[in-house]
Amino acid sequence: MTPAARSVFYFGLYLYITGITLIFVPNLLMDMLQMPETNEVWIRVVGVLVFCTGYYYHSTAKSNMLAFFKYTITTRILVFIAFTSFALLHYVSSAIIGFGIIDLLGAIWTWISLPPKKILVS
Repeated sequence: MTPAARSVFYFGLYLYITGITLIFVPNLLMDMLQMPETNEVWIRVVGVLVFCTGYYYHSTAKSNMLAFFKYTITTRILVFIAFTSFALLHYVSSAIIGFGIIDLLGAIWTWISLPPKKILVS
């Protein structure tokens, strides 16, 4: 497995864990984020989506899909920006920034792990 694939593979495992937590014990995560407990189904729906996204990361890592790896960098940076913005706007506790930092660090890890572009000389 290439270094870039490894970074995406491990990020997929993180998404699996987060998704499973949201599906089966969502209030554990809600408590960590200092958000009110919920018994509504929406948080479990989000868990299924996070779990499925983890599957994409895991599967593309095994296939070494460089294009996907590059696309994830932008979206993980966006997650960091969004979560930080939500905290700064007081929509949620600043604890959510920790999850954004995980995304940002994962994006940086993937970016520095990608092979350098080869310059073609004609």
